[in-house]
Amino acid sequence: MPAPDLILLNGRVATMAEGGDCTAFAVLDGRFTATGEDADIAALAGPATRVLDAQGRRVIPGIVDGHNHPDAYAVRLLRWTLLSPDRIQSRAELLATIRARCAELPPGRWFAGYRLNERASGGYPSLAELDAATGGRPLFILRTDGHLGLANSAAFAACGIGPDTADPPFGRFDRDGGGFTGLVRETAAHVFLNAIHGQDTEEDIADGMEMVQDQCLAHGITSIANSLCPSKAIRAYQTMKRDGRWRLRMGIIASGREDGLIEALIAAGIQSGFGDSTLRLIGVEWCPDCSTSGRTAAYYAPYLGTPVPGEPVPNTGMLLYDRDDLTRRATAAHAAGLQVMIEGVGDRGIDFALDVMEAALAAHPVADHRMRVEHCCNVTPEILARLRRGGFVDSSATGFMDELGEAYVAHRGQAEMVNMWPHRALIDAGVPAPGHSDFAVCRVNPFTALSAMVTRRTASGADLDIRQAITPREALAAYTTLAAWAQREEHEKGRIGPGLLADFAILDNDILEGDPAAIAGTRVLSTRVGGVERHRMASASP
Repeated sequence: MPAPDLILLNGRVATMAEGGDCTAFAVLDGRFTATGEDADIAALAGPATRVLDAQGRRVIPGIVDGHNHPDAYAVRLLRWTLLSPDRIQSRAELLATIRARCAELPPGRWFAGYRLNERASGGYPSLAELDAATGGRPLFILRTDGHLGLANSAAFAACGIGPDTADPPFGRFDRDGGGFTGLVRETAAHVFLNAIHGQDTEEDIADGMEMVQDQCLAHGITSIANSLCPSKAIRAYQTMKRDGRWRLRMGIIASGREDGLIEALIAAGIQSGFGDSTLRLIGVEWCPDCSTSGRTAAYYAPYLGTPVPGEPVPNTGMLLYDRDDLTRRATAAHAAGLQVMIEGVGDRGIDFALDVMEAALAAHPVADHRMRVEHCCNVTPEILARLRRGGFVDSSATGFMDELGEAYVAHRGQAEMVNMWPHRALIDAGVPAPGHSDFAVCRVNPFTALSAMVTRRTASGADLDIRQAITPREALAAYTTLAAWAQREEHEKGRIGPGLLADFAILDNDILEGDPAAIAGTRVLSTRVGGVERHRMASASP
């Protein structure tokens, strides 16, 4: 056997494999070839082998973030204004930021903002305040959940929406006393998103993806999955790969929002798994459920707290598809060999997703189907039993826990937190529950979510119910072995072992045996994809 290209020694290597942890491993041609103790692996070295001393640091498999939106995030990094709570703490600060940015933009360009969390920034500004801050320029701000937005009068006019315009199917232009409040929900928000993103080019996505890749690699993420991926992004990623600009691994989850895209895959005979280890189609997705923090996700019981002006009362959320229509679409995709993924957030939304998937399976039975309920937040005991009985995957939006958990407590009540992202119960029941960030809804950093899974506390200290806490190793499995399995890539990634892709990260903190409270602050010293270093922290020596 040829000598390895690289060996790592003196590590605390979490292989996440059945053989247990080790201190060393070898890499050849982008894959792990051996794991073991230092002396055994050192003996494999040849004259050209590079020796990497991990200096006793924790080494983990590359993080697999199985549901995110890098295409949209790429464009927002390039052209939009970030309004997250670390930058905006008050309504006055928000309006000042809008005024300053509008003064810089060229004539005719929209102000576009993202990741606004009104709970941390003094509430939603009024339509009059938005109009005054923009000076006649169209404005659209996407709330952090990606399901609601704020538009000003110029944006309504630019999209041809007048006082008598009817709400679109599965959406709402909020009105108070007959006039617009500026808040728009679900498909109504997409009217404005389409106006802005309609100007995006494949080159915009590719240029922004350079920054997205940098952020992912800096956080130990070696594999991402583009949820609701449109054809424009699919083309951009292929161009980047041909041009040598691709530095991590991507799973495509084709978007049911784009008319004809999934139907075209079916007609072409393209099935899940098409592609290679760097760019691969893993499934198809529809989004019938909405946002708990934005008070639109579908629940059986009404939302708690003070309604936003214009919000329906009582409010039990909304669903964005007709059940028979979505069942027809999902059944056709499933029968064609495409892995089906359907979003469900509230208990009513999850039941809706399961209704559709159960019908698809009844029409075309497959034992190892791995159908996924995306986000799958409010898992009641009845839903848990249903997931287990049908062999469904709880693709858990763990990124919501740290950043949006406080809003979940406020909108659904403390007693319901035992059913939100209930990883202890899911693991004990044998229901696979990989985690994901859903960036740019939440931050890219996976370690804040890992921390919340272990401590069941948000960054603001909100209580998510300690009864559902899991161990650090169980949390890491959700972002490695389970995440790889959920996209049928368990034979290539998610573990450190012979034959697997040599994707790994070296951390400054032992997230498995150190202080659980310190997990959120973990920094990545080095990230390697196929054995090639793609990120090194400035002060790191490995």
